[in-house]
Amino acid sequence: MPITDRCLRGQRNFHAGRAAEDIVARRYEAQGHRVLARRWRGQGGEIDLVTIRDGEVSFIEVKTSRDFAQAAWSLGRRQMRRILAAGEEFLGTQSRGSLTPCRFDLALVDGRGACEIVENAFLDA
Repeated sequence: MPITDRCLRGQRNFHAGRAAEDIVARRYEAQGHRVLARRWRGQGGEIDLVTIRDGEVSFIEVKTSRDFAQAAWSLGRRQMRRILAAGEEFLGTQSRGSLTPCRFDLALVDGRGACEIVENAFLDA
């Protein structure tokens, strides 16, 4: 079976996404976070990274593109709502449930591998 351009693009995007998640995970770990889950999937959707530091859970959506602005624009309200629903579901697995302190961050990775974190990025979803 021949490999199509679409298949190659899909593989390239998959690996680029994994590499971006690795960059972001290392950045959070350097700030004292412990990674609880990668690509956590619940009924509400998927969360790229879930970390914890000082009792606060961070749900992180990783977006990659040529530049930070383009990466940021690729996150829409509908996707934010799905991530919020998945985060709420994840909190149900924690001992304090929905009382667990948490935040929803957006991690942007550009074409050079530079990373910018936007904390509490989902305040207006």
